[in-house]
Amino acid sequence: MKILAIDVGTGTQDILLYDTEREVENSLVMIMPSPTLIVADMIKKATIREQDIFLKGDVMGGGPSVKAIRAHIEKGYKVYATEKAALTIKDDLERVRAMGIDLIEETCIVPDESEIIILQDIDLDAITRALESFGVEMPDQIAIAVQDHGNSPDISNRIYRFKIFERLIDEGGDFDKFAYSDNTIPEEFTRMESVSRTLISKDTTIMDTGPSAIFGALLDPEAIQPSIVVNIGNGHTLAAIVDNNRIVALFEHHTSSLDGKKLQQYINDFASGKLGFDDIFNDGGHGCYIKETPGQDFIMSIMVTGPRRNILQNMKKEDMDQNIWKKLHFAAPFGNMMLSGCYGLLTPHLKK
Repeated sequence: MKILAIDVGTGTQDILLYDTEREVENSLVMIMPSPTLIVADMIKKATIREQDIFLKGDVMGGGPSVKAIRAHIEKGYKVYATEKAALTIKDDLERVRAMGIDLIEETCIVPDESEIIILQDIDLDAITRALESFGVEMPDQIAIAVQDHGNSPDISNRIYRFKIFERLIDEGGDFDKFAYSDNTIPEEFTRMESVSRTLISKDTTIMDTGPSAIFGALLDPEAIQPSIVVNIGNGHTLAAIVDNNRIVALFEHHTSSLDGKKLQQYINDFASGKLGFDDIFNDGGHGCYIKETPGQDFIMSIMVTGPRRNILQNMKKEDMDQNIWKKLHFAAPFGNMMLSGCYGLLTPHLKK
């Protein structure tokens, strides 16, 4: 059996080809620029050329691409977009129009000088070509992680995203609650639905990037539960208390708002049950939900993964909180920290 696992982040898209006939450590791997960075670069080049752009395709991750769109408009150049593509920018299309973006039908003719830019989280053709150039065939099974805030035109997407997490934790918090097949994706997950439409002919598993990294880090042999798992990503930091392979508590913040000391304090308050939703939300983060916690003394390991793990890793020992230091481990499941999300997607096949 072969499964292509793809973890789509803000900075990179991490791609692993899992093959049951190989050791996991011998899996074929690519760490490539994220789709949103690729799109942002295309927009920036159009801005330099003083060229209008037409955004087609579907909902995808924003961040760098949306920032590039705003900069393009500020320079005085036109942005046309289909409604599906425009949902990448905001869930509320009236707010998209208010930015100065012209929403048009996909079949409409735009000025010849406009550059067409396709928005998509998964460029299956590009990945297929990359594999084929090394004599590797694209498998039929694909597992993908993308961050999906849920469709929330009327409330903050930070609040809405956390309401989703609360529900999934209350329903059990195990891997199966966070993983979807094509026909089980809730309607609110517009970005996951977009991925599903892109891969319509494939056998697909889709989940959110945060939980996929959490479950992946648990595959490290040092992950002794109950555990706190912290994924420090390029865009977001998500921490979970995991007991018996169930997520029982969660908080999420923006990585750019954190330093080592601040994150340590959040982890301690989280473990003791003192951290509340407002503590994170009012600091600009997404929120916190604690259904249960075994308490700080009963946390057996603190597993840290993610490309920005240096926030804790580069701290001097004397600056480290001793409650954290004695339990801290920088997770590298199967020897590769960058693939925690990919391994998390493969949890049913790789469980310890």
